[in-house]
Amino acid sequence: MLYSRDHYDMADLSDEMAAALGVLTTHIVRHVQALPHISRAHVYRIGDGAAHLHIWFFARPEGQAQLYGSWLPVWDDLLPEYPADVASADAAAVADELVTSYGGRHSATDEQTHV
Repeated sequence: MLYSRDHYDMADLSDEMAAALGVLTTHIVRHVQALPHISRAHVYRIGDGAAHLHIWFFARPEGQAQLYGSWLPVWDDLLPEYPADVASADAAAVADELVTSYGGRHSATDEQTHV
């Protein structure tokens, strides 16, 4: 998930911030899809009931063609367990590539990697 540090809803973003969000989202999708076991990255804005910007990324595992389309989040509960060590390695790889391609810095806490 990508979320804003400050309290914004998508409609509140300035044109500059909206453009930066688009570029950042594209970089994240590229790096998620570059993982060897991922075929596609889906991007969702979900957040009814709260005016805070949250962008969700769902990765379709390679070889899971039945997950095509917008139903991936529904299927997520039925997928095999995503091992914690693989999830951590994937998050680190995406964060490393994102820092290289987009900029920023690492600031790791507990189970999250923030860029």
